[in-house]
Amino acid sequence: MTLPSSQSSELKFLVFGAGAIGTYIGGSLALAGYQVVFVEQPKMVEELRAKGLRLDLTIDERRKTKDAHLVAPRAFVIAPSLEEALKFGPFDAGIFALKSFDTVSAMEGFKPYADKLPPLLCLSNGVENEPSIARALGADKVVYGTVTTAIGRRGPGDIVLEKLRGVGVAAGHPLSEKLVAALDKAYLKCRLYPDALGMKWSKMLTNLVSNPTSAILNLTAAQVFADKRLYKLEIDMLKECLAVMKSMNLEVTDLPGTPVKLLALATKLPLWLSKPFLSKAAGSGRGAKMPSFHIDLYSGRPQSEVEFLHGAVVREGKARGIPTPVNQVLTETLLALTNKEIPLEEFAGKPEELLKKLK
Repeated sequence: MTLPSSQSSELKFLVFGAGAIGTYIGGSLALAGYQVVFVEQPKMVEELRAKGLRLDLTIDERRKTKDAHLVAPRAFVIAPSLEEALKFGPFDAGIFALKSFDTVSAMEGFKPYADKLPPLLCLSNGVENEPSIARALGADKVVYGTVTTAIGRRGPGDIVLEKLRGVGVAAGHPLSEKLVAALDKAYLKCRLYPDALGMKWSKMLTNLVSNPTSAILNLTAAQVFADKRLYKLEIDMLKECLAVMKSMNLEVTDLPGTPVKLLALATKLPLWLSKPFLSKAAGSGRGAKMPSFHIDLYSGRPQSEVEFLHGAVVREGKARGIPTPVNQVLTETLLALTNKEIPLEEFAGKPEELLKKLK
């Protein structure tokens, strides 16, 4: 089997999933002339084989277009299984950006093909995905990465670029610099970072803000920040994460288009002084969208990434003797709502009920 002809033979990519990040990264690489093979659920394969991908990247002025990019089906390959996709190999690199709660099960499916899989650039949120990949496939098969660019998904293989920030890749892997060059060539604004864990924990710090609170209380980020009590809760939550990072000797790192150091600085300022710019930062980061935990909870998804974000802060805190009561309450409460152990109405629009649990 052969891949579609390519303008570049530097790297051949295997992309897991044509969701928002997969379509954006894989589609951009295909537009740049790289050979790309997607692995996707069988029910979506025929649709994407028929219509191709649609990437609305018009806000990126470097692309000099007012029209969405259409990636024709002949410009990439999409396979309904990993076994089928690997027939188009060997591959130089994989792009892995699944939800954190899918990582462990994905690795079980990957294990039989470990010798044929390329190193995976892990762009998933959270700090425990890369270790899971390393345990399943070997430490040489994972490259730490992060995405701060905001992508909206309009449908299968159809995305819109909402806020262009960039991609981070950790140094230290033989592929790191080649990946940065390829992603940058694809207009993805990629940067190399010397500290993998500092990069990943800094990204997670940005994901914590008003995420579980919004879902639990059914409030927008703006509404959360407008309540002085809830704003203090957000600051206390961030302080716990920063305390854990300090115990790990990790420095807060600015990410592409994302001044994470300012977020950390906000926890040291008086509340009245930090609130205006932190509120603006939280709002501009998501636009008009509700935070991801809220979207997952109210769409009926039976899982929540809170266990792998705030829950990771709790686990690392326990291991290092760092108290993390706010992160623990938020994790436990949102998981209880997700598992339907308590009704949504118990906390929706009722900040007092959540604050009671923290006294």
